[in-house]
Amino acid sequence: MALCRALNVSPIRDSYLIGELSIYQGEKGGVTLTESIGTVRRVALALVLCGLGLIQGAGATYASGMKASADGPKAAVVSTSPRAVVELFTSQGCSSCPAADELLAKLATRDDLIAISLSVDLWDYLGWRDTLAQAKFSDRQKAYAKVLGDGMVYTPQMVINGRAHVNGSDALKIDAAIEETSSAFAASRVPIQLTVRGNRLLVEIGPEAQAGAKDATVWLAVVSKTVSVPIERGENKGKTITYNNVVRDLMPIGTWHGKMLAVELDRHTFMHKHADRCAVLVQQGRGGAIIGAALLSSL
Repeated sequence: MALCRALNVSPIRDSYLIGELSIYQGEKGGVTLTESIGTVRRVALALVLCGLGLIQGAGATYASGMKASADGPKAAVVSTSPRAVVELFTSQGCSSCPAADELLAKLATRDDLIAISLSVDLWDYLGWRDTLAQAKFSDRQKAYAKVLGDGMVYTPQMVINGRAHVNGSDALKIDAAIEETSSAFAASRVPIQLTVRGNRLLVEIGPEAQAGAKDATVWLAVVSKTVSVPIERGENKGKTITYNNVVRDLMPIGTWHGKMLAVELDRHTFMHKHADRCAVLVQQGRGGAIIGAALLSSL
């Protein structure tokens, strides 16, 4: 039986995770385990995760794969293989954004895409403070601008697979960007399975698709399916705009090193009171390429 040993918390996560998330992290192949709350019951559960023997990926079964435990109450499970991850950076204070918000609503209905909306505070100084914006979303947009090399930060901006950005209201350019980046995404994509069992979310990520894959951050996005906001001031004054797949919070929950990884979270540690779904993104670097994604449409 492989030996499980305790790891130190990753530097990427420790400022957020210590004291915030109840997290169990296991890796296969030189098996490792991280436990943030040291109870016998949780250690036992982590050991089970270390011993998982079958992975069920999106549309395929891997001999060294992963699966949720068959024990306990009925679980909600999702495994997806999206063609692209689409992130819209939008603002309630931007008169050009409503058209992009409507387009994202259409993209969010597609089975081959994971489309999410992140509100930024770029235009708050114009007279209307965006009610959905968070500084961390603006930081994410700026990180993309640095990595993609052109320094461009604007709204509506749509980032595709972490590899390209286009005007978020231009459907033709969005389709072209999806086409241009989908092959690279597919070649590097790792399988992800999300399981809800009671008050816990289990995130299981498979091994690397390509040899030599870089370490990647596992991001958990807590999402509201729809949010309608009446705008009282600014460029969109008098409008009520409906936003789709609205990211309420975005947090790192682990680091993937190319091997199988399992992370289990207590629902109360991450769930937003208005959220009803979540997405997981596996992303290389800060604002780099996305190499895996899954959306759980009901929590």
